[in-house]
Amino acid sequence: MIIEKLSWLDPKTLWAARNGVLASWFGDPTGGTRSRWVRQREAAGAPADKVIRRDDPDHFSFMVIGDTGEGDDPQYAVVPGFLKMSQDTRFAVVASDVIYPVGATDDYGTKFFRPYQGYPAPIYAIPGNHDWYEDLHGFMRVFCDAAPPAPAAPPRPLTRAWLRGLLWHNPSKPHEQRLAEARKLRSAPGQRADLPGPYWAIDAGPVRIIGIDTGLLGTIDAEQGRWLREVSRGPRPKILITGSPLYVDGEHHPCPIDGGGTVDDIVRDPDHRYVAAIGGDIHNYQRYPVDVDGRTIQYVVSGGGGAFMHATHTIARVSVANVTEKEFRCYPLRGDSLAFYSRLYGRRLRLRRFFTLSEAEANAVIAERLGIPPTRAQAASARVTRRTRLVASLLGAGGRPDRTSRLRLPVRKIHTQLFSPSSATYSPPFFKSFLRLDVTPEAVRLRCFAATGNLRQELEPPVEDEVTIPLA
Repeated sequence: MIIEKLSWLDPKTLWAARNGVLASWFGDPTGGTRSRWVRQREAAGAPADKVIRRDDPDHFSFMVIGDTGEGDDPQYAVVPGFLKMSQDTRFAVVASDVIYPVGATDDYGTKFFRPYQGYPAPIYAIPGNHDWYEDLHGFMRVFCDAAPPAPAAPPRPLTRAWLRGLLWHNPSKPHEQRLAEARKLRSAPGQRADLPGPYWAIDAGPVRIIGIDTGLLGTIDAEQGRWLREVSRGPRPKILITGSPLYVDGEHHPCPIDGGGTVDDIVRDPDHRYVAAIGGDIHNYQRYPVDVDGRTIQYVVSGGGGAFMHATHTIARVSVANVTEKEFRCYPLRGDSLAFYSRLYGRRLRLRRFFTLSEAEANAVIAERLGIPPTRAQAASARVTRRTRLVASLLGAGGRPDRTSRLRLPVRKIHTQLFSPSSATYSPPFFKSFLRLDVTPEAVRLRCFAATGNLRQELEPPVEDEVTIPLA
């Protein structure tokens, strides 16, 4: 099998993925499109409350893996460890961006069905922004077996919607025989996962898992907002799965709801009993244990399932919602992220002697910039020189907010965009990750496992983070 390499520096790829930019310029049509998909699924017999009622016992396990589908070496490197650690789990959830670059139906063969053909249980999913770049046609065809809905009425000429339509990337026509052959790879009865639509809830054992669709721009429409408020009621403990994380990179992104309010307002409401909110979209792992009126909600980023690695070294010293560096967790560690990107750009710019930092040097300069103890023992003896400081600055390494002037903030943002996670990375270690959640009536045990592309980690995936979340 030939494994393709997706380049985000290819103009063809960027042009095909233009709909997000067009939506931000000319208005976002995803609310109306989503509503037509939902009406069509309800007419086909999908439950109006969009709740999947499973027969899982009170003690069960499930997997979460985010931003998977580039179809390249990093995605396939995750699979052996994922299959090993998912033994005896009841189902899996893909949290955002099932298929890159545009969610095309024809890409599901190599980017979904083939890599996960060995997982014997259902795989549910929520769409990410990339799945929306072809108006959700591929996602709805594969996960809901839905034909395209009736098109919207044509916009009036010379309006913003009309201009958007002239430039819009429209869905490609799928190759039906190719899709039928791909489906055979996950055709066992136990693998079937029919979704009621792009957003849904799953009642499993003692918990309710709620998946929302944040579309192209990281928001939800008023109709979905009303549904979310309704399914969030009741005393059953809940876990949110979202395509747009609510806490990420040291910042709070509450996710607006059209018509008023935010998703995080719903999550924080004590009557709704949310214990965790897990989001994809950002291609690494982060965890923020946020105290909300005396109870802790675990806000997690889990987007390391296959797509290129977003750097963690660009995250400034964390101080958000009373979460500090002491409580914050991430994978890869910031120093490892900086060392990785220093090697990458040393090769690309043919300046290896200047750019390349050892793990010890990278961890030492990160510790200095953030004002924290070194995260690796060998960093304590590494010298922080002018060169290491300059390389860290060029690669957008985060710092302490109290030492970052307003003038320097835009400069660091530019450096981040130019030098860090804007392109694919194909050489191990890949710094991929996935989650396993073990549920009991008393607690949920959440573990983040690493996948690096190295054989030792494939045989025994290491645990990079672990937390027990009380349900009582």
